[in-house]
Amino acid sequence: MGYINLALRMAREAGGLIKDYVDGDFKVEEKSSKADLVTEVDQKSESFIRNRIHEYYPEHKIIGEEGVAGGEDVNAVAESDDYIWIIDPIDGTTNFVHGLPGYTISLALSYKKQVILGVIYDPNLDEMFWAEKGKGAFLNNNRLTVSENDDLEGCVLATGYPSDVKGDRAKVINTINTLGPVCGNIRTFGSAALHLAYVAAGRMEGFWEQGLNVWDVAAGYLLVNEAGGTATAITGETYNLTTRGLVASNGHIHKNLVESINVND
Repeated sequence: MGYINLALRMAREAGGLIKDYVDGDFKVEEKSSKADLVTEVDQKSESFIRNRIHEYYPEHKIIGEEGVAGGEDVNAVAESDDYIWIIDPIDGTTNFVHGLPGYTISLALSYKKQVILGVIYDPNLDEMFWAEKGKGAFLNNNRLTVSENDDLEGCVLATGYPSDVKGDRAKVINTINTLGPVCGNIRTFGSAALHLAYVAAGRMEGFWEQGLNVWDVAAGYLLVNEAGGTATAITGETYNLTTRGLVASNGHIHKNLVESINVND
């Protein structure tokens, strides 16, 4: 089975698995803090995806958010030239736990340190965002392009609230105070992957968040680029698989957005 067909199938099947638990009973645990949650559904979703990948491509490496707790060296794997699948089995776990929409399945595949495939699936709205390197970005079967808005005053931006309250979250709040008075609006849907998909779809003009891991952003990073936008490290430097945090935009506002994020540093 081809990589993109496998990724699309896995995302949809994992979405069905997750929806079976909505409004049901499932175990919830804290990871690094009360703001950093994991459920048995995250673990079941990741296990399903890992098993399916190994069924077709047993030689491929895998980075999964929940597998990190088992001792995966993320940086070492990400720096490999091998094929690497990057999995976030539920991005937006807090939304899922609280019965809110806005949780997604995010899958990416990298080769020689370059993301070559990205899929983000919103099972609530049945929206499948996907991209292959050099082939464009799509929502279901419709090609995506970023917004043409070049005026920050009329732009809708998005961010999240990192679990590192005194560090990364404090930086996000400082930037909200900087951008809030000058942009059109700021949204926080609770899923970095969904925010990036919405930038690629032209539904908003920009997104930033400190402290994000590769599984949070790899798929969305490719989507934004393939839709004609720009995605970089928070500093504006080139993004790579070991970068923490991301700023993405339609490209037109990227310079202003990066400057506003880093004005307090």
